[in-house]
Amino acid sequence: MLKPVHAPQTQFPIHDGCLLVGGIALTRLAQRVGSTPFYAYDRVLLSARVAQLRAALPPEMCLHYSIKANPMPALVQHMAGLVDGFDVASGRELRCALDTGLVPEHISFAGPGKTDAELAQAIAAQVLIHIESVSELERLDRLATVTGYLPRVVVRVNPDFELKSSGMKMAGGARQFGIDAELVPEVLRWIGSLNLDFYGLQIFCGSQNLKSAAIVEAQTQTFQLAIELAQHAPRALRFLNIGGGFGIPYFPGELPLDLDPITRNLQHWMPLITAALPQARVVLELGRYLVGEAGIYVAKVIDRKESRGQTFIVTDGGMHHHLAASGNLGQVIRKNYPVAVGNKMNAAEREFSSVVGPLCTPLDLLADQMELAKAQTGDLIVVFQSGAYGLTASPVDFLGHARAVEILV
Repeated sequence: MLKPVHAPQTQFPIHDGCLLVGGIALTRLAQRVGSTPFYAYDRVLLSARVAQLRAALPPEMCLHYSIKANPMPALVQHMAGLVDGFDVASGRELRCALDTGLVPEHISFAGPGKTDAELAQAIAAQVLIHIESVSELERLDRLATVTGYLPRVVVRVNPDFELKSSGMKMAGGARQFGIDAELVPEVLRWIGSLNLDFYGLQIFCGSQNLKSAAIVEAQTQTFQLAIELAQHAPRALRFLNIGGGFGIPYFPGELPLDLDPITRNLQHWMPLITAALPQARVVLELGRYLVGEAGIYVAKVIDRKESRGQTFIVTDGGMHHHLAASGNLGQVIRKNYPVAVGNKMNAAEREFSSVVGPLCTPLDLLADQMELAKAQTGDLIVVFQSGAYGLTASPVDFLGHARAVEILV
């Protein structure tokens, strides 16, 4: 039986058949952690990805990390030394960003459902607040009067175009995100009469895209729209967030994103933007692309069983820690993440097996009939591409099992 094959996960070296994470053998790392399951993030890989991107981007372009991809405090602290700013989506993420000591002006707070408490928190911290609706703008103006502080605001725009082929579309058509582009000129003129400090625009179209041509097209349209809308602004733009959308390969047949066309297009546009919007700090906002490939999820095999001709490898971890790898509560067509037996990377004896977790649901599935090294009790199952949208994007309290540990090595 032939199954689609994943691209090799070459970012992590192998020594004596065992995966190395942060230069440490996986078996030893598990002993160091003291328990399974756990997530491990490799700081060398995090730094290398940012350095690779910096070398390709125009030097005047700023790079922000979107904390929602992975808000682990130690990881966020590490990223603070690599990027130019953070983007947060809740009051809790804001506190995490502020703990790093990053300049508040380089922290942006976006999201369609900010509470008054979160808005007041953001005003007091003096971070950039991304306005998602007219009513949010009105609430912010009232809070500014109450607090006596002058909020720094960015208008999030819902353009009339989308990021084609993206895993998650966040613009074009009717959306909960941002203010429709055709309404923005009037909103910008109105902001000039309010007790607010206008900084600029955010135009974010989508995420998890592996098609460089689609990203180039969306970025070109984004720059054109920003120049057009800037003519209606109450003052010169000091900030322009063009979003990101860069994806990473998860499933069989997917290839890594080709950066060259994207960076060539950005190299073309940056002089034009500098001429049209000379005061604007242009920001590329990325999350998954910066951290996703630097992380793994590790669970220990606790049982092995046969059922009517199929082999099941039962582990102490599963969908409650890594919902995305399980198929997000039942995708119509489920695809396997790249999975391996981390302490038997070069094993010759292989078999088709399914890796399942300890939960009482058939949805608790980490690998479905996948060719793996023959696993026994005590072996370590590894799910690659797990540095983003892992633990905090999963139902960790489902059925009351212990929470997974997270480490940065």
